[in-house]
Amino acid sequence: MRRFTTRTLLFSLLLGLGAAPAIAAPKAAPKVTDTKEKAAPPKKAPPPVSAEGKKKLAELYAGFKFGMTKEDVLNVLRKQLDQKYEERIKATTDVTAQDRLRSEKKGEVARVSQSFVAFDGKRTGWDVSIIEDEFAHHTGEAMLERWENSNGKNQRRFFFFHDGKLYKMFVSLDVSILPEDKKNFETFAKVMQGQYGAGDVEPGLVTWRTDEFHVRAVDKLRTYDALGLVIEDPREKKALVALREAKAPPKKETNAVIKSVIDTDDSDHPNIKQNTGAIDAVIRAQEGGGSPPKKK
Repeated sequence: MRRFTTRTLLFSLLLGLGAAPAIAAPKAAPKVTDTKEKAAPPKKAPPPVSAEGKKKLAELYAGFKFGMTKEDVLNVLRKQLDQKYEERIKATTDVTAQDRLRSEKKGEVARVSQSFVAFDGKRTGWDVSIIEDEFAHHTGEAMLERWENSNGKNQRRFFFFHDGKLYKMFVSLDVSILPEDKKNFETFAKVMQGQYGAGDVEPGLVTWRTDEFHVRAVDKLRTYDALGLVIEDPREKKALVALREAKAPPKKETNAVIKSVIDTDDSDHPNIKQNTGAIDAVIRAQEGGGSPPKKK
């Protein structure tokens, strides 16, 4: 129970609460405000994606399909590389150069296959990265990564799987070719909407929704100097979001001993810094560090 201190009493007297008045002053009638005037206007829903916009957005599939397994993805990749390298191999009669190209093709597939990671609780290099918000641990999620360095592009494609099935791809775009005055999300959003049509615009995010897929343009400039385009299966995403919430670890609570030391009642302890020494002692004791040395 909160103690009734001199400071509390003084505060009460200043408010006229120290003693009951003979005649209570009438309370002022609450001011009636027109809530309709202050209510924010409803957000306008973006127009539906046009047939042309949907066709262009679907190009982000890049030959892959939702529901593919890891091996399915690698097989499609092999076929794409066969076509890519066949032209280069035919373009030269140098046998050594042809062998080098064949070896290079195998190396590309091997690198993608070796990039596979299952998010099973072990910390990975991706936990703090451009895709850190795109997955969770202990939910049956996994990923493949591929550099797409062709036709002047220098971008990465991340393949996300749930229970072994492809449901999302994240394309990290190359922004190094953009001048500094154009390297911002506002410009990017305008360009994307010029290409795909109007989307649902939020801070750092533009979303286009169709029955078969959703596409997101995401801002990663501040944290990773990058921009991303994500195409995903909305049904699988909805189920996965619910699973992530169910599997999320409980939030850690402040140690009960430390709670007892920190008194948030400003009337008794107006400055928490006064307890700093006691708090440090408790923390050291909890960590096995023992008590602090006594002052001489």
